[in-house]
Formats: sequence, C-alpha cells, structure tokens
Amino acid sequence: MIVGLTWLIAFQLLGEVTVQVLDLTVPGPVVGMLYLFVFLRLRQPAADAPVLRAGTGLLRHLQLFFIPAGVGIVASFGVIGADWLPILVAMLGSWFLGLAVVGWTSTGLERLLGQPRDDQPRTPRAAR
Repeated sequence: MIVGLTWLIAFQLLGEVTVQVLDLTVPGPVVGMLYLFVFLRLRQPAADAPVLRAGTGLLRHLQLFFIPAGVGIVASFGVIGADWLPILVAMLGSWFLGLAVVGWTSTGLERLLGQPRDDQPRTPRAAR
C-alpha cells in the first residue's frame, strides 16, 4: 500500500512541478492525474499492482474526503446566510449547465455511433 501511495503522490508532485514550470492555469493534481492515466494505459499493470491497490483502497473510503468540505460549509454559514441567493443561482445554474452538456454529449455520441447506449435492451414496438 505504501508503494502505491508513493506512486500516486509522485504523479501529483510531477503535475505540480509541471504546472509551476509551465505557468499553467490547470491545477497540478489534475495534470498529475493525466500523467498517471497515460502511464497506466501504456504500462497496463497487473490487477494486483501496488498503485491499483492503493487507488482501490482510497476509493473504498471516498466518503471521508467530503468531511473537510462539509466542515468548510458549516464554518462559512455566516457568508452563506448573507449571500444565499447568488450562491443558490450559481449552484442551480452550474447543475443545469452540466446536465445539458452531458445530455448533448450523450445524444451526439449516440448519433455518431449510430446506436443508443442504454442499459435496457431494446424491445420491438407493438404494431398499432
């Protein structure tokens, strides 16, 4: 597990260094995740590789990563209470925009690929 976590932190550090050197506006961990993705696609490690075991272990406890965000919200109730309307509009607007982009993307991919990608099997329509 330590070896896998070391790999994950090394890729995050590599992403941070890349962002600092190239003066990018993308967060370093995102660049590090991209590096890790490319590395894993090229190397194709075994299912019991340390980096995969570490990632699985972190995903198993993903809910714990939301605790700092929840604490931040509770600590900022004064600001949230004073500016609740702009915050609500921003949250609903970004949610709707994300929903629309996902819908347009999935529809576009279905048209591009020529077939729907539903979880449910297609049933023939009854003659009317």
